[in-house]
Amino acid sequence: MLRRIALSKLPQRVAQSFYAPVNLHLCQLRAMHITGEKMSYAANQQTLMVTRMLEEFLVSSEVHESQRGGLTRPPKISEPEIIELCSHYKHLEKDAKMEFLQAIGQKCGVDHNAVLRICKNMKQQQEKGDGALLQAEAKLHQSLIPHYSLLFQQVSRTFDGVKFLMDLRADIMELLQDSPRNDHYLRALNQTLKEMLSHWFCAGLLNMQQITWQSSCDMLQKISEYEAVVPVRSWLDLKQRVGPYRRCFVFTHSAMPTEPIIVLHSALMKDIPNNLQEIIGNRLGKMGDEIEPTQQQEELDNTQAAIFYSISSTQAGLKGVDLGNYLIKSVVQRLQRDFPHLTVFSSMSPIPGFKDWLTQEIAKHLRGSHMVYPLLTKKELETLHELAGKPSELPLQTLKRLLVTSHWLHSDKLVEFLKEPMMRLCARYLYAEKHRGHALDPVANFHLHNGAVMWRMNWLADTSPRGMTQSCGIMCNFRYFLDTTIQNSRMYTENRHIEASEQVLDLVAKSGMPVTGNAPGVSKKSNL
Repeated sequence: MLRRIALSKLPQRVAQSFYAPVNLHLCQLRAMHITGEKMSYAANQQTLMVTRMLEEFLVSSEVHESQRGGLTRPPKISEPEIIELCSHYKHLEKDAKMEFLQAIGQKCGVDHNAVLRICKNMKQQQEKGDGALLQAEAKLHQSLIPHYSLLFQQVSRTFDGVKFLMDLRADIMELLQDSPRNDHYLRALNQTLKEMLSHWFCAGLLNMQQITWQSSCDMLQKISEYEAVVPVRSWLDLKQRVGPYRRCFVFTHSAMPTEPIIVLHSALMKDIPNNLQEIIGNRLGKMGDEIEPTQQQEELDNTQAAIFYSISSTQAGLKGVDLGNYLIKSVVQRLQRDFPHLTVFSSMSPIPGFKDWLTQEIAKHLRGSHMVYPLLTKKELETLHELAGKPSELPLQTLKRLLVTSHWLHSDKLVEFLKEPMMRLCARYLYAEKHRGHALDPVANFHLHNGAVMWRMNWLADTSPRGMTQSCGIMCNFRYFLDTTIQNSRMYTENRHIEASEQVLDLVAKSGMPVTGNAPGVSKKSNL
């Protein structure tokens, strides 16, 4: 790994060889070579090559900057040098990656002076006629393209270049979490990469394929490793998820055909289940012995529902790139083609943010913050204190302690008592708690954006350690009515309206939160 070297220790002739501002990372690389830092001969040669290549690209970018008004060809780097650059970046430490990216962002971005010059000239060009104005607009558009986008395009043409750019954006997003909010160069890099990836990963360029037990071992292994919703427990568990009564679909890209981008697991069932165990639980034979999934014969005559119980996005670098609507539509169309008798499409979804939100709300109450809507009624607070309280403990402190430890799950009285207030609070969280006008919970926002109905809350649907940690065991079904998904999606996107069933709306009303009316032309959904 490359070690950090203070800028003050750089030889004067090295610092003077760069234009201001000095590119700290390149100077570090050069200094390690000149000062005889401990590096192997191969590492020395690689460092010199990468340093020289980036210097040439930065210098050519500056020269090209003055010529951009004439729409000249952008500077280019040879493919072997691009590959060398990518390989070098992968081996950098986190701090060095930050310096590397900041150098690219600062020196290979947009020339703001050139943009201002062209803008000032727009009025004059307009007076010359439409032809001159269109040409000026073309120059303005070209001047607004940062040079590093041209570098990224060259990277994308190399083997695994698209995957490298996805991972690069993942690094940038991670660095942004630790960097100051005014790190504009990193944010601009992130936005450019997001736009490029959004174009490359549009619906028409993705390939959907069904995964079975006969699929490649490499793909099955990746599906197991990438599973983010319901962890795969064993190879037998994975075999069941791609076996009878189950369908697993992956979406890939032609630039990386062996790398799953999104993985969707579905179960073919008689009706919408109210707990996860009905889906992932072991199928037992008449004598109670576990049946190998491949020994089962599908009898689909009574199967009416397709349940999406796990949707995992495998690439952190694609965060914010909208693929959900296409994903759901493609899978539904495939299932309807294979099983025309399917009429019910629903999710069995986790609620990953509920417990954290609830503990934060309890903390606000305990600090004495004014809360318009109480968490528990006076009677519920008294009952909670009687069942599990300590002499010197406030009822809400008792509730917080129970949530942290999950010990209440082992008490039948607490399980029965907590059901009503917890379901009520979870409905409030899903339906009423918002971030920029949309559902605060990311899973709920995903399904609502795709036109689903918030259908049913399920008590103790996932009592695994993961389920208890995320949502106190509560899960939610989001149901897709194919004739209204487009309308629901539009109402949610444009008007922030959430289409929900009677059960959910009744729970929200009991929490004291206001409930909006149903979307125009959409009847109230009953889940009975």
